[in-house]
Amino acid sequence: MTQRKRALITGITGQDGSYLTEFLLEKGYEVHGIIRR
Repeated sequence: MTQRKRALITGITGQDGSYLTEFLLEKGYEVHGIIRR
């Protein structure tokens, strides 16, 4: 059984966070994010 890689991104709505999120999704990661209110 292949296990999917996971990533937790803090600041996912920022410039770097959104870029990193798109990159990881393309690589097959399961991505979760944290935002500030």
